[in-house]
Amino acid sequence: MGRARRQHPKRLGEKLREIRGRLELSQEQMAERLKDTKSSVRPGHISELERGLREPTLPMLLRYARIAGVYVDVLIDDDLDLPKQLSSKKRFKQSLSGGQLWKKAKRK
Repeated sequence: MGRARRQHPKRLGEKLREIRGRLELSQEQMAERLKDTKSSVRPGHISELERGLREPTLPMLLRYARIAGVYVDVLIDDDLDLPKQLSSKKRFKQSLSGGQLWKKAKRK
C-alpha cells in the first residue's frame, strides 16, 4: 500500500520572498528574525525556502506569518494573495510577545 503524496502550496516560496522584499529585509535579517523557531535558520535556508527547494517547519511558517502580520492560511492557500500592507515594526514586536490573539488563546 503506497502513501499518497501530499500537496504542496505552489506559491509559498513566492509569498515568502515577497514578504522579505516588502519588509526590506536581507536574507541574513530574515534568518535572524526566524531563529527563535527552535530550528537552525541560516541565510541559505531562506533562499531555499523562497525557491521552493525546502519547506518551512510549522513553527517557522507561523513565525513568517506573525512577522508579516497575516494569518498562516494566507501563506499556504494558493488562492489567497498577501495583503497590500504588511506588518509594522510595532506589530512585529507584538508578535514576539505573543500578541493579543495568542494571549487570549493561551487562557482557554
